[in-house]
Amino acid sequence: MSGFNYGRLMQRAMRGLMAEVLGVVARRGLPGGHHFFITFSTTHPGVDVPEWLKAQYPEELSIVLQHEFSDLAVASDRFSVTLSFADRLATLVVPFDAVTTFADPSENFGLRFDESESQEGGDGDGGPERPGPRPTPGGPGADRPTSGEAEVVRLDTFRKR
Repeated sequence: MSGFNYGRLMQRAMRGLMAEVLGVVARRGLPGGHHFFITFSTTHPGVDVPEWLKAQYPEELSIVLQHEFSDLAVASDRFSVTLSFADRLATLVVPFDAVTTFADPSENFGLRFDESESQEGGDGDGGPERPGPRPTPGGPGADRPTSGEAEVVRLDTFRKR
């Protein structure tokens, strides 16, 4: 072993965080003003969306989990949910590795995942260090973006050189 691939390890941990949050929502519902914006690659292996929807969004699809969703189910490697698109119900199955962004605007929190990391196999050690997901913390005193979008903070900024 030549070292740890912290980027890949961080990616796995943040996807686990996303899975845990979605699992809580599947069991208990969305608390308070929480809602999620989730973007995923529609071409990723294991993604299952109806053909009519994939024709509209051949590369990437962004969904909102807020007021009108049902049948949210979370497995160890994927989630499924039923949403309405122009009054047409669609059940989506999305592997966590297909997710490119996850945000909870109510907490000013967001993650952006490196797609190349999600497509590589491996156990998370060895190989060159690569950047992983970029968390967007929004605790007290944090600068809040004014555009309504979550601010993305690169972890590279905090690495010792």
